[in-house]
Amino acid sequence: EMAKILRHPRVYSFLHVPVQSASDSVLMDMKREYCQADFRHVTDFLKERVPGVTIATDVICGFPTETEDDFEETMQLVEEYKFPSLFINQFFPRPGTPAAKMPRIPAQLVKQRTKKISELFHSYRPYDHKMSEIQQVLVTETSHDQQYYVGHNKFYDQVLVPKNENLMGKMVTVRIVETGKHFLKGQLLSDKGIVQPDVPLPLKKGQVSGASGLVQIENNSNHNIFMAVSLFAVLIAIVWRFYSLFLGTT
Repeated sequence: EMAKILRHPRVYSFLHVPVQSASDSVLMDMKREYCQADFRHVTDFLKERVPGVTIATDVICGFPTETEDDFEETMQLVEEYKFPSLFINQFFPRPGTPAAKMPRIPAQLVKQRTKKISELFHSYRPYDHKMSEIQQVLVTETSHDQQYYVGHNKFYDQVLVPKNENLMGKMVTVRIVETGKHFLKGQLLSDKGIVQPDVPLPLKKGQVSGASGLVQIENNSNHNIFMAVSLFAVLIAIVWRFYSLFLGTT
């Protein structure tokens, strides 16, 4: 069950669930196998079963059959859920797809819709309610301006912490002292809150993880069979990916 996995302490409570449009008619024209109600069901289920979960999504502005009413449905969805992470794209006709042959919406109208939904996204601050919270943060990288280290909390929110070499790769305890549109800023509570994550060592060649520990594959012939099956699975995945691309519509 997805909710059970996302609640696990070693897994970020974060999921990207693309909606692309909140209009059922547009989704049908896109040949998507879901409707707005399906998206709402998944999102509401996760929010209920995984408290605090971060749901990211993306939308496409200007699909050839998108009307003003269709676009407003997408606006209403964003207004309602206030996604902390929203990827806004303009329709681009991919050669060889049915959508590429459809009459295009005027470019100026597409730009207007993109601007409107972008303004809506930037009108709310999704992290203000986390001010003063105490959080566990895994520090993994340096900020673009080189002024902070960057970590992520359980919900994959970006948390800026003081740039201290002792923090890199560590789990630290911070108090949130500032919130922005795309980030939180944390103040380190104490050195006692710095913990080296308990990360299992990589498996040795010929080992696979098992429910009761590590299972050694000692027989060379069995190992060769295992590798062959793995390579075959990868090949099937690649073929399916190309097949899906050729059948896609957007």
